[in-house]
Amino acid sequence: MTVIVRDLHPATPADIEGFIRVRHLALPYVFFSPASVLHGLSPAHSDAHARKLVAVEDGEIIGTAQVALAHDSPEPGQGSLNVYVDPARTGRGAGTLLVRTAEEHLAAHGAVKLFAWVLDEPACRAFAEGHGYRSSRSAHFLRLDLARAALPPLQDPPPGVELRTAADFADDPRPLFALDAEAGSDEPGDIATDFTDYRAWVDEYWRHPHLNPALTSVAVADGRPVAFSVAHTHDAGRYTTGMTGTARAYRGRGLAKLVKNDSLHRARAAGYTQAYTGNDADNEPMLAINKWFGYEIRATEVRHVRELG
Repeated sequence: MTVIVRDLHPATPADIEGFIRVRHLALPYVFFSPASVLHGLSPAHSDAHARKLVAVEDGEIIGTAQVALAHDSPEPGQGSLNVYVDPARTGRGAGTLLVRTAEEHLAAHGAVKLFAWVLDEPACRAFAEGHGYRSSRSAHFLRLDLARAALPPLQDPPPGVELRTAADFADDPRPLFALDAEAGSDEPGDIATDFTDYRAWVDEYWRHPHLNPALTSVAVADGRPVAFSVAHTHDAGRYTTGMTGTARAYRGRGLAKLVKNDSLHRARAAGYTQAYTGNDADNEPMLAINKWFGYEIRATEVRHVRELG
């Protein structure tokens, strides 16, 4: 059978279902829904030249790719491509065609340096290296059996700190944007970003279909949010921490543990039984916090880099 690569058709339910099926088979630690796939297409900034590609064999989607330029980075010419193929359908050329199509698209729009997440498995790493990518930093997928976990007891906030939820900022989430911009800028990463576009943040993060404001815990001090733990929720009792962060001036006071513990307790009370999160391997403070809660590493991805030219 011949494999072809084309753009995902967002108006075609079979395309959305096929994209989700492949991603869940190849990467079961990240949850996709029809709403989240469509959301990932709609808010993309025009300068990102974002595309979702699918590899199709005999009418069936067997591979996927997410492709974009880092339009919000102060360093131009950086692009990303994340390719995943149905593990039962590898070796048919789908991955190579997806990589080639993605690279040609990004290069045509000025990319000179490409980044790709690759599962830390021999076949996946060999594939990346065979296409000219070299390994860089790594990140982990972690899971917590929330139904059975011995969560730490809920703690009272320290003096001057109040626990609230993101739902309390529904009328004006700008203070959460400011906190996200500050905390996120200190996250380990390969691509620096200028996190200054409030409207883009609202479209991409605040309006994400999986965001659960009632389970997103926020610590407020001195009249503003200073720490938060972002909750995404899905079907089948699945809860994911999107990010946990603290403003620089308030670090070292245990606020990250405070908000994450509060959110986990809220999630369990709401009936969620499985908790997932992601953690950069170099973010030792957050790794220690997740270990304290009982999270276990289930898989690792390695960032790979290729210079074009």
